[in-house]
Amino acid sequence: MSNKEKFFAHIEKGYTTKGDYLTMGAGMVDGETVNKAFVKIPLKTLNRHGLIAGATGTGKTKTLQVIAENLSDKGIPVLLMDLKGDLSGIAQPSPGHPKIDERHEAIGLPFDAKGFPVEILSLSEQNGVRLRATVSEFGPILLSRILDLTVTQEGIVAVVFKYCDDNKLPLLDLKDFKKVLQYATGEGKKEFQKEYGRMSTSSTGTILRKIIELEQQGADLFFGEKSFEVDDLTRIDENGRGFINIIRLTDIQDKPKLFSTFMLSLLAEIYATFPEQGDSDRPELILFIDEAHLIFKEASKALLDQIESIVKLIRSKGIGLYFVTQNPTDVPDAVLSQLGLKVQHALRAFTAKDRKAIKLTAENYPDSEFYDTKEILTSLGIGEALISALDEKGRPTPLAATMLRAPMSRMDVLTDTELKSVIKQSKLVKKYNDEIDRESAYEILNEKIEKAEKEAEKEKAKPAARKTSSRRKSTRMNPVVKVLTSATFIRGVLGVMKKMIR
Repeated sequence: MSNKEKFFAHIEKGYTTKGDYLTMGAGMVDGETVNKAFVKIPLKTLNRHGLIAGATGTGKTKTLQVIAENLSDKGIPVLLMDLKGDLSGIAQPSPGHPKIDERHEAIGLPFDAKGFPVEILSLSEQNGVRLRATVSEFGPILLSRILDLTVTQEGIVAVVFKYCDDNKLPLLDLKDFKKVLQYATGEGKKEFQKEYGRMSTSSTGTILRKIIELEQQGADLFFGEKSFEVDDLTRIDENGRGFINIIRLTDIQDKPKLFSTFMLSLLAEIYATFPEQGDSDRPELILFIDEAHLIFKEASKALLDQIESIVKLIRSKGIGLYFVTQNPTDVPDAVLSQLGLKVQHALRAFTAKDRKAIKLTAENYPDSEFYDTKEILTSLGIGEALISALDEKGRPTPLAATMLRAPMSRMDVLTDTELKSVIKQSKLVKKYNDEIDRESAYEILNEKIEKAEKEAEKEKAKPAARKTSSRRKSTRMNPVVKVLTSATFIRGVLGVMKKMIR
């Protein structure tokens, strides 16, 4: 038996699945693609999370596109983070190319060009469905994690939320939260001290500064109403295909704080909202986080712990998280260890640090009799990747260098006209894009302060009015004063003076 035949049998046995699956492409050995040695990923294990990694230009985004398309075809909705702006083309079919035909002929898989149902979402003022959440929905713990507060400062945030709950003050946006903080150490200081204890002005000042820092990254646009309902991410179109929800993030690459705030909020809301699914045959929703290092960049230990907890727990809700980044070392070890599917594109060994990273990456994959993992990591071509997944029983599949199938949709952005057409057809734009600014903590406290000031002015004016009234009353009752100030007396005095002058 030739090495190619042995490899075919090895792949066929290792990737056999009884349930539904995604076909990623065909395995490769000795530098050649083995026709119909299909590398399959069972739908059953896609909620075990995954990683797509590789150097710039090796095909990570196209791999993400391939997986998203095939999930949509299986009726599974997808959420994509589009930081580079090159994923919107999923809405249009591929124009085709001779190289695509050549690739699919080598794989042994027919090529079918088509577009997919797409929803364009936005965190900023870019066109698309606006994503928002209220401060109340965030809650004191999550907000404290994002702001990287001390234990004492976390306590103050918890008290602010408790005060707002007790006094029916809606915390909708950041100006509401800032107003309550200012009130707690200003006009409402006595009220707060009596009910909740003393608050340090230095601590509240620090919290305010951190909120302002968050606002400067655009969070004031994210916090508010109408809150996005995560159930709207799980829509299916009239043909039974899952919607591919694309969040346009091209304008927040330099705002990691806003990106991590949004991601943590979204994951927490999904975990709180979605029902327990247990060991299901297919996932409920798959999220792809492109440029994943932005979530972990500048993240505090508390925030990383929060992310790690969510990654561990959200799987039972039927949610799969897929991190897309240049190097696996961009993802913390505690998160990396939770990932079932690994798609590793080529890495480049330009420096000693690069070679060390390649060695560490190779150790994350199972041994193979067909490959030297360290060597093949640097020799993979564009659109080729090492794949290690989990089978239906949760066991690692054989390591397979894979010629990946091409995306069925356009590998480019939509034109402005096409983008406007997609947004115009959206049902969610009509639901979420009208900004609501109802009465909340900011307006209620301003009204309370204004009322208190008017009452204080009235009280201040009362003693002066009583004093004047008393003086007038005593003057009227004194007969001597009455006579001396009478018109008759004055005229008489003036008459005497005139006679004396004469």
